[in-house]
Amino acid sequence: MKDETPPVISVIGLGYVGLPLAVALAGHYEVIGFDIDPFRIGAIKSGNDRTGEIAREALLATSLDVTSDATQLARASIHIVTVPTPVTERNEPDMRALFAACETVGRVLRRGGIVVFESTVYPGVTEELCGPALERTSGLAAGRDFFLGYSPERINPGDRVHTVDRITKVVAGQTAEVAATLAGIYGRITSGGTFVAASIRAAEAAKAIENAQRDLNIAFINEVTMIFNRLGLSVHDVLEASATKWNFLPFKPGLVGGHCIGVDPYYLAHCAQAAGHEPEIILAGRRINDGMGAYIATEVLKALQAPAGSAPRLLVLGLTFKEDVPDLRNSKVVDLIAVLREAGAVVTVHDPLADPVEAMALYGIALEREFPTGGFDALIAAVPHAAYRDFAPETFTRLLRPDGLIADVKGIWRKRTLPPTLRRWQL
Repeated sequence: MKDETPPVISVIGLGYVGLPLAVALAGHYEVIGFDIDPFRIGAIKSGNDRTGEIAREALLATSLDVTSDATQLARASIHIVTVPTPVTERNEPDMRALFAACETVGRVLRRGGIVVFESTVYPGVTEELCGPALERTSGLAAGRDFFLGYSPERINPGDRVHTVDRITKVVAGQTAEVAATLAGIYGRITSGGTFVAASIRAAEAAKAIENAQRDLNIAFINEVTMIFNRLGLSVHDVLEASATKWNFLPFKPGLVGGHCIGVDPYYLAHCAQAAGHEPEIILAGRRINDGMGAYIATEVLKALQAPAGSAPRLLVLGLTFKEDVPDLRNSKVVDLIAVLREAGAVVTVHDPLADPVEAMALYGIALEREFPTGGFDALIAAVPHAAYRDFAPETFTRLLRPDGLIADVKGIWRKRTLPPTLRRWQL
């Protein structure tokens, strides 16, 4: 590790986290980007990033070498693992992709190599689970023949401000020398600098609570939304007034999905339970946020006033987990749609950014990319994509029947004057 020759670096997993990281690193090092999906590799080589995180011009210009051939990873001395860590249907950690990555890296791991994990986990996973997994496949010993590191990812899909080349990167190593090496590598790609955590476990824990904290703040706003709804108050009006206080935190109500905020608190809860502590606040926040899809659906159905004798026709706008991104992972709009359909509604779903093939594969939802013909009983703005925020008055009247309902989940049209023939509902 004292050799001053620049290391060859591999990045395992080229999704929302791995590809931006690999491209940034390739500006300073020889980098191999690996993904098990050959179609993903082919798309990247042709300049197409389906996540929308990297522009075509940047992909075509990068020196990044992408491959689905795991033997090519043998050229690297530093391996960075960025595979997803979702939860199971029972909301328990699902680390199959993480362990598969360990097996892939273990086959090519060399003496003196460093394996860095960016995947979100709970404290202890890197050293107590991933280290032994690498040992089993490589036949080498962690801490002697190879070394472990951790640098939690902080990618926010669709965010063009807090990108990997601008944020502070937390790093941690199995030894002080490894931590210094990682600080040097990550420090070359970001203007935000690096922070060396006290230990790998501390870095793992920091990532876990970052997202759990945000989840809890949103859960509080979602709960007071339910309270104010019973009192006949719009939570948006209340928040607008509260935001005038200098230390009020500006969180908004809504559906909390995605691969981070909607998932990571369960990793922290799992860790707590394994340590003999029953997490009350963390799981309470998850229960509130996981139930928002059903809550919104129920309230919309109450406000609907659909013509008697026929199933209400509803148009849901947006399926991705957040605005202006194509990311469908853990979208809570799916819960909203499920409750509406269980109540007998005929639901059409539109999204200008999501992939219809992926929507069908993940959720069995047929997705419209063009606006369907009108006459709907209600229009539900579930995701505030830019294409919806700029709706003209005639768009509403074209899509809805007279006396139809505009259900504005995120309050994107709350300051807009709507056609007088239509009704409005919002949180």
